[in-house]
Amino acid sequence: MNLQYLKSFYVTVKLNSISKAAKELHLTQPGLSMQIQSLEKQLDSSLLIRSNKGVKLTEAGSIVFDYADSILSMHNNIERDLKNIQTQKKELLMGSCKAVGEFALPCSIYIYKQKFDDVNIDFSIDNSAGVVKKLLDRTVNIGIIHGNNPPKNIKTDKIASDRLVLVTSLPFLERKIGLDEFKKLPLIFREEGSGTRETIKRHLNTHDITLDNLNIIYQLNSMEAIKTSVISGKGISFIPELTIKRELKNGILKEITVEGLKIYNEFFIAHRSDHPLSPHESEFVDFIKSSKRGFC
Repeated sequence: MNLQYLKSFYVTVKLNSISKAAKELHLTQPGLSMQIQSLEKQLDSSLLIRSNKGVKLTEAGSIVFDYADSILSMHNNIERDLKNIQTQKKELLMGSCKAVGEFALPCSIYIYKQKFDDVNIDFSIDNSAGVVKKLLDRTVNIGIIHGNNPPKNIKTDKIASDRLVLVTSLPFLERKIGLDEFKKLPLIFREEGSGTRETIKRHLNTHDITLDNLNIIYQLNSMEAIKTSVISGKGISFIPELTIKRELKNGILKEITVEGLKIYNEFFIAHRSDHPLSPHESEFVDFIKSSKRGFC
């Protein structure tokens, strides 16, 4: 399979336009169309349906697009890693779940850089499932994930735990409620793939409660967005205590205690078991596991 043709197909789908993709790839439109047609011929499958509204994937095209995402990412990562070897560049490729990455980790990176300023840090934030995917396709070499249920080829070490606090900014008469009252609350939840969501689900299951039993008014893919929504009175949610200490102290947010329900997040640093950590990667892992990390 020709990687250039695969890239042309992938970019065309991402931009939903042959003209935009041709410009992005520095090709003529006829040249781009010929590359996609050649790929279709190689695979003996029609991949795209073209129209005035853009392009639409066929069933075969959807399969190829999913593989293209991984194949092209792997290809780029190979080139990146070889280049780093040649230039002896110290690069820390790291992904973090949002519960840590949006709040606590920036302070740790700042402290780490004070001592290791020659290390270039490439830092991305995703939900835990996304971080694991990036580890597997080698987009990152180190990840911080929520929960400890990764694939067998991912090695993990626990680095922290934090209480999940049910909070509101609304006037609330009862500060302690039962499970039946909890089910009626207007809740804001994280999206599928979120470690926080899975932790809450697991704890609720011990009380024979599923998410379908709850009054979830909407879902967001960012803990920062949930925090903002709760502060502005849009709903009630579980938020890591680490991220709202100031708001709890100032009374901006108020805790609601649910009888018999105590939920704790556990966070782990992860890397591929087949990836030997470089000296600077090992230094970062040791740092983030130590008391010097400075979660804030």
